[in-house]
Amino acid sequence: MTGARYLPVGRELTTFRAAALSGLPILLKGPTGCGKTRLVEHMARELDRPLFTVACHEDLSAADLVGRYLLKGGETVWEEGPLSRAVRAGGICYLDEIVEARADTIVVLHPLADHRRELHVERLGVVHRAPPEFTLVVSYNPGYQSVLKDLKESTRQRMVAIALGYPPPELERQILIAETQIEQTLADDLVRLATAIRQLDTPGLPEVASTRSLVSAARLARAGLSLRDAAESAIALPLSDDAEVVRGLTAMIDAYLTPAEPRAAQ
Repeated sequence: MTGARYLPVGRELTTFRAAALSGLPILLKGPTGCGKTRLVEHMARELDRPLFTVACHEDLSAADLVGRYLLKGGETVWEEGPLSRAVRAGGICYLDEIVEARADTIVVLHPLADHRRELHVERLGVVHRAPPEFTLVVSYNPGYQSVLKDLKESTRQRMVAIALGYPPPELERQILIAETQIEQTLADDLVRLATAIRQLDTPGLPEVASTRSLVSAARLARAGLSLRDAAESAIALPLSDDAEVVRGLTAMIDAYLTPAEPRAAQ
């Protein structure tokens, strides 16, 4: 497994490692684009465990995770789901944005997330007992989810929680430079812009500029766009469809970003 390394903001690597080695499930809480997925990928590499990632959505059912019978070539065959594969392989199963999944999907996790560490496959009439290497990781954005889409206490209390946020300016600048090889002055400009946007309290702006969006803007700048145009395309326009809000964000971009000529990709 390959990929860029994760730069820690606090004790998240130590806590993740201790939980994984103790057989405890992990709950990652944090805003969009703060590095939750990158953290899981980093720890899967460090622990040398296979990673099974599932992007949760409102139609995701327990069968999608555990497995189901399918008709293939005139025969009925059992297709194992990613959660079952992760349990049997002793890997990490990462359920991204878990609260988006259906209620029955979350319930099937309960015996796997407590002292039993069991996955019940009702269609087959079998129970998979997770090996010590298996780790269940779920994530969600508590600031974005509605009250109706929050994790129940019965689920929360089975897990070790790690709260993540956007990195401090100096670390975020290092991330931008490491990820995109953008010049330091441009990285500084993007970080100052993001810091200002994150301080806004504007109706119609449910999210703010994420570290991920800054990386996208930096990559666009490296590919030839001016930093101003890159920020508009990667930060302002994706954040809102409200014309007035976008105008306000664009004004901030004009105020915080120093004019720069387009830079050819190297």
